[in-house]
Amino acid sequence: MGHHLYKILLELFRKLDFSSGMAKPLAALAVIATILLVAWLSFLITRYILEHWIIKIVRKTRTEWDDIMVKDKVFNALSHLVPLFILYNSCFFATPQLDKSLAEMAPEAAAGLQADFYFSLGPLLMKLVKVYFVFTFVYIAIRILNAVNHIYETRPYSHHRPIKGYIQLIQIVIFFLAAIIVIAILIGKDPSVLVAGLGAIAAVLMLVFKDTILGFVASIQLSANEMVKLGDWIEMPGHRADGTVLDITLTTVKVQNWDKTITTIPTYALVSESFINWKGMEESEGRRIKRSIFIDMYSIRFCTREMLEQFKKSDILRDYITEKEEEIRKHNKKKQIGEEDVLTGRRQTNIGVFRKYLELYLKSNPRINSKMTFIIRQLQPTEKGLPMEIYVFSKEKVWARYEKLQNDIFDHIFAVIPEFGLKIFQSPAGNDMRTAFQHSQLMPGNDLVGSK
Repeated sequence: MGHHLYKILLELFRKLDFSSGMAKPLAALAVIATILLVAWLSFLITRYILEHWIIKIVRKTRTEWDDIMVKDKVFNALSHLVPLFILYNSCFFATPQLDKSLAEMAPEAAAGLQADFYFSLGPLLMKLVKVYFVFTFVYIAIRILNAVNHIYETRPYSHHRPIKGYIQLIQIVIFFLAAIIVIAILIGKDPSVLVAGLGAIAAVLMLVFKDTILGFVASIQLSANEMVKLGDWIEMPGHRADGTVLDITLTTVKVQNWDKTITTIPTYALVSESFINWKGMEESEGRRIKRSIFIDMYSIRFCTREMLEQFKKSDILRDYITEKEEEIRKHNKKKQIGEEDVLTGRRQTNIGVFRKYLELYLKSNPRINSKMTFIIRQLQPTEKGLPMEIYVFSKEKVWARYEKLQNDIFDHIFAVIPEFGLKIFQSPAGNDMRTAFQHSQLMPGNDLVGSK
């Protein structure tokens, strides 16, 4: 069609008194403009049909994968095939229909045809169409791969084994091969020759794609060992990351911190460096509560009879106090130790009763998982007092509810400690020092008293 259109336009330009040197280029350019216009219109029509008709069909289906293909514009990419077909079949218009090959012609005639604009336009257009073909193939392949990844992400197991890194690797390979093919088309060389020549610059390529190669290897390790997945809460202080994993790509892992900032970590850093994944806590039956209360050691003493009677009024402690008293009475009687022998006999202490109270109180809390590790213990005394550590697990794992439970527990503990005759250690503040100084002034025998 293009060849006949070219002849018609060439004859038209000649009738308009254009010289042969001007008529041929003008006719060729007019044919090119016509073909491009037809190809562009075919692209618009094809895209319109695919967008509107396909969308109507997709909306009637219950499957989700076709909706994702529409969202990722896979069908839009396919609309490039029709103009590609038109351009490929039309670019032959610039090749003259010869009765015999150039080799069979006289040298002068063959040289004249080769120098003709009309004759040389065909191969140039063919190169451009081939480049457009490569572009179309890459565009369609990338759209399909993106759709495959998004379809895979709708599956429940995709969070454990994401494939986005592998998809990106395939896309990089496609871009790399497409670049080689385009260069080979433009310079008229075999692509295999260019690939063979890449061996000489392999070291340079290794340097350029270092992060990609490391990221690919790391992605395989992360996926195979299930080290991290989308939605995991990870903590990596070296990269100031503490939050939820939003995205895992070939080269980076994106983490949204709890303050809503975004931290980007190299994928290979998750393999080469240590990090904390809180997935184990989220999948377990509880979240750990580990806090210590520092008791002023000067407030620790033996329980008096009045204190024990007061403790018996508590439903939590009543049975324990009774059983413990009987156990101590039998022990002292067996050892023939009188009640007045404080140094030798066994007696209950306020710190011991308090420790047992914490144990019974926490076990009675329905939001504490007593089936997991449950320890109320004293730690090594320090200059800040005697640490009483609470090491239990909460059934509440969601952050807000977990913190609320901790607050409720320790609010109660701080308020109930004085009932056991104990004091919480607190470093002296400015007001404490001022009060102590004022009391020292009022002490009898102080030279400052009555000095005024």
